[in-house]
Amino acid sequence: MPNVPGLRSIYLKTRHLVYFGRMLDKIRLHAAGQLPEDYHGGLGKGFDERCCDFLKVDYAALKSRTLAGGTEEEILDWCHEQGGSRTEDECDVWNGFMMKRGWRDALTPRLRQRVQESGLTDKTIETMFDYIEYDEGRDPVSIRAWEQ
Repeated sequence: MPNVPGLRSIYLKTRHLVYFGRMLDKIRLHAAGQLPEDYHGGLGKGFDERCCDFLKVDYAALKSRTLAGGTEEEILDWCHEQGGSRTEDECDVWNGFMMKRGWRDALTPRLRQRVQESGLTDKTIETMFDYIEYDEGRDPVSIRAWEQ
């Protein structure tokens, strides 16, 4: 897939959480009719669902809150109010888990299939995060995205 204007890297954090801001980007872009159709089927599923489960909020409620406006930090605060705060340690564990999805786990076969289908076999892709970055035209390995 091409790089989607307004859809940030999967590695970028909102405060202490990877992925959260990207999920909000997808919600906003979809509502504005600017999210490519290839992304529509995954809204509220996959990593979106995992993130909402971690924060203990309902995706539909998060979507409504996001579209009501506010910064990503304000929306994250709302999530903590709804589902309870997460400690730094809990966030570190969750971030590590998410950034390693596809590496020697149940998602590995799907990751390998996607890499093949996308013609990215010449790239160093070990995780779904890396795959998404390369698929959208970014090189997470050369910029060491996981350290940012």
